[in-house]
Amino acid sequence: MTLLTKRFARMSPAARREALTFYVCILPWLLGFIIFVAYPMFRSLYLSFTNYQIGRTPIWIGMANFERLVRDGNFWQSLKVTALYTLGSVPGSTILAIGIAMLLAQKVRFVSVWRTIYFLPSVVSAVAVAVLWSYVFNPEYGLINSLLALVGIKGPGWVTSEDWALPSLIIMSWWVIGGQIVIYLAGLKNIPNEFYEVADIDGAGPWTKFWRITVPMLSPTIFFNLVIGFIGALQVFEGPWILSGGRGGPNRATLTYMMNLYKQGFELGSLGYASALAWVLFVIIIILTALIIRSSSFWVYYEAKR
Repeated sequence: MTLLTKRFARMSPAARREALTFYVCILPWLLGFIIFVAYPMFRSLYLSFTNYQIGRTPIWIGMANFERLVRDGNFWQSLKVTALYTLGSVPGSTILAIGIAMLLAQKVRFVSVWRTIYFLPSVVSAVAVAVLWSYVFNPEYGLINSLLALVGIKGPGWVTSEDWALPSLIIMSWWVIGGQIVIYLAGLKNIPNEFYEVADIDGAGPWTKFWRITVPMLSPTIFFNLVIGFIGALQVFEGPWILSGGRGGPNRATLTYMMNLYKQGFELGSLGYASALAWVLFVIIIILTALIIRSSSFWVYYEAKR
């Protein structure tokens, strides 16, 4: 008898029924995890060491797919584009979300309406958001260039320009920050008002209170949003795909990592190579997340540590 079987045999009838009920309740989730998460992950890990196309038998080629990465210009370009997008999107969205959350935390009229307005873009599908911004960025009749023309400024080509295509994606990402705003609002509400009252007595100004009270007390929330933001930015796909028409142009300026992975796997049929790309991205995300978590001990403040 196994250890689990022996332990089950020593249980009372009531404890057995409780344990059986527990396993029956988690069985749907467990089956879903094994079938739709665990098996695909290990299958893709195996395929990353093979030459595999849909409908054909995988052929074991060892590390050849990973060696191919080093020589693949599209891999390095997509990695560069994704890194630049992440460095522009995450810090910018963090600053905007904190600023808007602080405004929405004030006691003003119709604050609930304003909170709803700022949150609405987050419940719109990513495809719809990208289609909307494709009209906003249109170089001929787009909203931004039309407004610039009113003051005599000729707007850039935005998504049709190699220099402005990536900044366009970053700007678009700053619009969908409703989820972050809600989380920052919750964090701001948890800061005791007594801290600000003492600061007022000491004669502290708005900036001093922001840097000495708000930011330290909000640092766990910032830490959480940064981790989620970096993971999401490294996997960006829908916006660049829609705005570039699935080409990653102009001149690969918007060829993100996930777009390159999709092209390799489902347009060129190199599913083994695409699996290798996926696992390299997985390792990059794990390393980056570990570094952020490691750095948290230097800048994240937890009240329980006092």
